[in-house]
Amino acid sequence: MNQFFKFLFASCLGTALALFLLFWIGIGWVTSMAGSATSKEKVTVAENSVLELDFKNPIPEKTNNLEMDPFSLEQEDVLGLQDMVLAIKKAKEDPDIKGIFLNGTNISAGKASAATLRAALADFKTSNKFIVAYAHYYSQGAYYIASVADTVLLNPIGGVDFRGYSSMVAFYKGMLDKLDVQMRIFYAGKFKSATEPFRLDKMSDDNRIQVRSYLGALYDNTIRDIAQSRHITEADLRKIADNYDGSSAEGALKSHLVDRIAHEDAVYTLLRKNIGLKETDKINRVSLEDYFESRVKKLDLSTKDKIAVIYAEGTITDGESRKAGEITDGEFVQILRKIRKDEHVRAVVLRINSPGGSVLASENIFREVMLCKQAGKPVVVSMGDVAASGGYYIGCQADSIFAEANTITGSIGVFGMMPILQNTMKNKLGITYDTVRTGRFSAFGTPFFDFSPEEQKIIQARIDETYEDFLFKVGTGRKMTRDQVNEIAQGRVWAGTKAKELGLVDALGGLDRAVKSAASLAHLEKYRTTDFPRSQTAIEQFIDKISNKKDREDYVKTSAIRSELDDLYPIYKSLSDIRKSSGLQMRMPFEMIIQ
Repeated sequence: MNQFFKFLFASCLGTALALFLLFWIGIGWVTSMAGSATSKEKVTVAENSVLELDFKNPIPEKTNNLEMDPFSLEQEDVLGLQDMVLAIKKAKEDPDIKGIFLNGTNISAGKASAATLRAALADFKTSNKFIVAYAHYYSQGAYYIASVADTVLLNPIGGVDFRGYSSMVAFYKGMLDKLDVQMRIFYAGKFKSATEPFRLDKMSDDNRIQVRSYLGALYDNTIRDIAQSRHITEADLRKIADNYDGSSAEGALKSHLVDRIAHEDAVYTLLRKNIGLKETDKINRVSLEDYFESRVKKLDLSTKDKIAVIYAEGTITDGESRKAGEITDGEFVQILRKIRKDEHVRAVVLRINSPGGSVLASENIFREVMLCKQAGKPVVVSMGDVAASGGYYIGCQADSIFAEANTITGSIGVFGMMPILQNTMKNKLGITYDTVRTGRFSAFGTPFFDFSPEEQKIIQARIDETYEDFLFKVGTGRKMTRDQVNEIAQGRVWAGTKAKELGLVDALGGLDRAVKSAASLAHLEKYRTTDFPRSQTAIEQFIDKISNKKDREDYVKTSAIRSELDDLYPIYKSLSDIRKSSGLQMRMPFEMIIQ
């Protein structure tokens, strides 16, 4: 017995020492994080400075509204699209900023976001300040941004990946067949192709039609913008893409995609020349993030009247808490209720960048948007890269809807699906199930028994009922009949330009135009904007994750998978989102990779 207590005491002591050590390691880590944050030198924007954009981070709608690496001691704020535009506008009028240096090979942003950023750069050029772009190699998205520059330079070994757009969809039916998984799929809308990867091995003809339509519209916008900046005819530009002339540096130069072939040192020589510096002078390069922190970021509380800008970015899911870049009805319902009861909030702008998600969550958010309207607060929708399906649903009855030319919207349809594992368990694992039921539908909804014809009718009826409700809501908001909406609905996706022609949106324009519209509807001349929801910094995200066991485990797993899958991670995430979803779904066509 003495021996037992001896070992027990030793074990407890070891555990206590380990916990003590971990505690002080944690304290040291947090202290170093805080020290890193507080000791960061404030950047001084000197005269003759160059603003540098390197596109090293993904571009969320709202600053920090994405999952960041909380273990990085050098983690800076990740500027959102709207703050990037504000910084560029400020730099346009700032006498200390002489020009902009675009220094990036890739850009992680949707087509609408890229067009918004490019428009801000084009506006910057009207100040007669220069823009110089350089890359070792330009991805198609990076070149679209860089083409606005006065001078586009390329490394001698590089190229411009300009070859037109393609859309790729992964299909899983073959894998499911090999596993004997039977997918029971229900949907409304012949274009509701979110279910196609689970029931087909290639695109349906209807899906191919819609993809070709909106992809062609996005490509037309890209061709038009580049042609105007590079002074190349649209016809010639299409030939350059079709021939892939920019794949080599010499080809890119010959086809006028770039102005010069040069190494990096020659770029800095050009920058000095544009600023008026000597060859030995140092170039004061200021990152967009530092410039925003130093010259743009401010809190204006001088005006009481406010316009609330709500960033609805990410998949729409059920629940209370949310991850960065996700929309949960629990949180957004609370935000909208708070705004509705705030007498100083005179109008609401709902900035949507979402492919949709849960029907239930979408309905709950829609309800609160309507209550804001009923409380006398005008509601204006501003669409970002995507505002489709549930993302369209939540704002379809706004007083006014604005979209970008490259916004992907529509997808008015509903689906539900469930894997039946009865054959998988029996044929692959030798496991069978039996049951005793007290009623015909007692075992309804389990993946281990296939649906009966009656059960399938129940689900399809629920899908059809939800689809009809969707049509009604859109018709009410857009002042159309049920049949008029159904004609352009059917789950079909549209580009923003076509959506305006069809009446799904009122006008083309960005967030700034939506805010002005909201101010006009609320009869406001003087006002300030206030943003929701609040975004967390990296360290705040870390504290949230370590304070909850499930969040810790999810973060470790997600980080490992994201690192391993890289560009394929969005496909995994979409599969994971659908697996976690309960109830009917309003989502865009599954996961499209546009290159």
